[in-house]
Amino acid sequence: MKLSIQKWGNGAAVRLQRPLLRQIQCEIGETLEVEVVDGGLFLRPTRKPEFSLDELLESCTPEKVGLDDEDREWLEDAPQGKEI
Repeated sequence: MKLSIQKWGNGAAVRLQRPLLRQIQCEIGETLEVEVVDGGLFLRPTRKPEFSLDELLESCTPEKVGLDDEDREWLEDAPQGKEI
């Protein structure tokens, strides 16, 4: 398949036809990563990983977050205003 580079404002654009978008499982408005490989362009859909709340909370240990005891002192403090 051949695509042409067209002027778009001060830049350039390449149009991707719907059959090509279907092949890479992308829709209009999604984001592609681009990489130069051997003098050519390699386009890859960026997929956001999906995590459950439990998975995210599981990864929030003090060791992984990098908090030491001094950073955690505020957790022990009594309320100072109308927090409750």
